[in-house]
Amino acid sequence: MKTKILLLLLTIPAIIALLKPGYFPMHDDIQGMRVYQMYKCVLDLQIPCRWVPDMGFGYGYPQFNFYSPLPYYLMEIPVLFGGSILASVKLGFLASLVLSAWSMYLLGSFLWGKKGGVISALFYTYAPYRAVDIYVRGAMGEAWAFVFLPLILLFTLKPKSTIPLALSIAGLFLTHNITVIMFSPFYVTFVLFFRKNHGNDLKNILKSGILGFALSAFFTLPAFLEKNYTHVESVLMGYFNYLAHFVGVGQLFLSTHWGYGVSSLGELDGMSLSVGVLHWSIPLLVLILLFYLKKIEEFRKVLIFVILGFLALFLIHPRSQFIWDNVSLLSYIQFPWRFLGIAVFCFSLASGALIKLTNRKLLMVITIFVILILMNGSFFKPERYVYITDGEKFSGDSWLKQQTISILDYLPAGAQHPPTSPASNGPKFSGEVISGQKGTNWQTWELNVYDEDNKLELPLFYFPGWEVKVDGEPVKIDSANELGLITVDVPSGQHLVEARLKDTNLRLIANLVSLIGLGALVLYRKIKWLSH
Repeated sequence: MKTKILLLLLTIPAIIALLKPGYFPMHDDIQGMRVYQMYKCVLDLQIPCRWVPDMGFGYGYPQFNFYSPLPYYLMEIPVLFGGSILASVKLGFLASLVLSAWSMYLLGSFLWGKKGGVISALFYTYAPYRAVDIYVRGAMGEAWAFVFLPLILLFTLKPKSTIPLALSIAGLFLTHNITVIMFSPFYVTFVLFFRKNHGNDLKNILKSGILGFALSAFFTLPAFLEKNYTHVESVLMGYFNYLAHFVGVGQLFLSTHWGYGVSSLGELDGMSLSVGVLHWSIPLLVLILLFYLKKIEEFRKVLIFVILGFLALFLIHPRSQFIWDNVSLLSYIQFPWRFLGIAVFCFSLASGALIKLTNRKLLMVITIFVILILMNGSFFKPERYVYITDGEKFSGDSWLKQQTISILDYLPAGAQHPPTSPASNGPKFSGEVISGQKGTNWQTWELNVYDEDNKLELPLFYFPGWEVKVDGEPVKIDSANELGLITVDVPSGQHLVEARLKDTNLRLIANLVSLIGLGALVLYRKIKWLSH
């Protein structure tokens, strides 16, 4: 208990800036909007949430059909109980730091003992890239991915952990699918290295992987298999092309530069892209000393972590371009420096073995904490605070900005270009609106149509799954227009027009797979409980 309290106290400098009043600017200044849209989905019982109504300049788009939703479901909880949306975003970042420190502590404790777990957790928490993710980039999904990486390896190593491992794998899939791509080959290497001496056998690991994938299938399958329904090319071009974001040796290993700018071509990046001087040097020192002291078992473990950590750094360096050019899946990572997260994971684990070199374990923990704070502690704060309410953030010019940020990321493929003005409040046609209602993924309009064979245009992007009914009868949708908006034929007279986004066959199958996975999880736990 004392060690756990100590760990909590030692993480306070990383999170204290999140406890202060005010919001703060970040590169991905759309976190509050995502929480707000998820809030609308939950109230509208659109679960799982796929279509958000206000983004895409009010035409809506399939945000959570493609963007990992778990952190936003979790941040929704305080909002549903009356909390502030912007405060919930800060709480989300805070929770990602605290929970990732805790998960790394559990893994480090398993490998090196409790004090070694604290050291691994400190390195994991106080890496420069962790501060970049939260206080500069505002990368919520990536920040939460750090929670699940240690848990996945921990429950791989601990025997009889099929369900916790499955839940951890599902958690990563639902949190940041880019991290899944990056971490997978490293995880396979860990499994092959440790499987002879530790944990679950390959059969149980495979079982956990299948169950974890099934639990997350409602999101994962559409996210991968329906991506061509949007302008997917926009996330691979221009600023998001990996060729512009490789990092040189000096920046990776020796730089102590800090800034709140962006990544750019060359070495003039406005933000830190360093793994941290301590984060690569301490593991090397530990490796040398373990070899000298002939602590062979610990040496072997640290060696694999160090090798994989430097491999992750190599994938950030321009010399690795041939790999990026030949593995097309890597292009979706966009920024090679995202592999800093994998390097931080590996080096933090290796650093915990420091505790094996001394009998003064508490002194070692405090010393490492002080050095990390002196080197990196000043990074864990925003550039400035902005004192703004939810009402101000989601109104006026700020509202228009929130509706259009990252509009190309999930713009349906039928739109030839993004809209240049906000969507209308109702349909466009020759006639009058008698009454109307709009939800997150549905609209209902009672209309008086003046002309025969009228074209009615709804303020909605077409996306597979949309269905329109006129007086209860399905009608054909035409979206062959400049913005790819839903258009239908409506005869003269009074009519009830209903539009609703339904699940495609793929989404139905994905939902069913997740339900089966959930049922298998409950059944497995029940069988396991009865067997005891």
